[in-house]
Amino acid sequence: MSAGVALAALTYLEFHLLFVLPPLVALLVLAGPVERPYAGPLGVAVLAVVAVVYTTPWDNHLIATGVWAYGEGTVAFRIWHAPIEEYLFFVLQPVLTSLWLARLPTASDYEFGISVPQRALGLLGGGLVAALGLFFLAESTYYLGTLLLWASPVLAIQWAFGWPVLWERRRTLALGVGVPTAYLAAVDRIAIELGIWTFDDAFMTGLAIFGLPIEELLFFALTNVFLVQGLLLFWWVTDRWEQVRTVWNRRTPTGS
Repeated sequence: MSAGVALAALTYLEFHLLFVLPPLVALLVLAGPVERPYAGPLGVAVLAVVAVVYTTPWDNHLIATGVWAYGEGTVAFRIWHAPIEEYLFFVLQPVLTSLWLARLPTASDYEFGISVPQRALGLLGGGLVAALGLFFLAESTYYLGTLLLWASPVLAIQWAFGWPVLWERRRTLALGVGVPTAYLAAVDRIAIELGIWTFDDAFMTGLAIFGLPIEELLFFALTNVFLVQGLLLFWWVTDRWEQVRTVWNRRTPTGS
């Protein structure tokens, strides 16, 4: 009984302490030798900054619109419409996912250089995601529509930059995305059950998996796709930096 009462009284910050930090610390403690001692942490830091900057306007818009809200007394304070704990998650998720990804085979044999048709195909893929977002941009599917529209520019850029590299490392990509997505979706379901955050059904499809709105599952999947793809591409470039410089110098008149 006392444990149930304690869980019911969880704040957003306590949720982080209980469900987000422990696996992060465990992965950090169990990590083997540090690969890419320079490019590894730098890639994670860049993604964390981008995550905060890019996600903040969209996240605050959905809170202001009423797509989701937070239980009374569950947040410490807010910056704009979002609680400080939300911004903290924008940083913790990249660290958590990257620590998991670092345990997988991430080196690519793909030579540097992507053809123009391949880049066009990547842009087309991102455009199709945007078109799907526009299709779902109605009140009853507003969360889903805005989520896909928000995701489409990032996907277009990443796919246009190096989707053949990601395809080569598709098993790593699937594992790198799948495991943290499954974990975060599971603990998100717990948070919803505890009332730490709630959703307005007027903006949702009503589809759910084990009580978790499909939009939430897709959110974690897409954000982890951003992170894993971003790191794989960043490391693909830094692992062959001399080759990158050679190609760049060939294309830049001042490089000769």
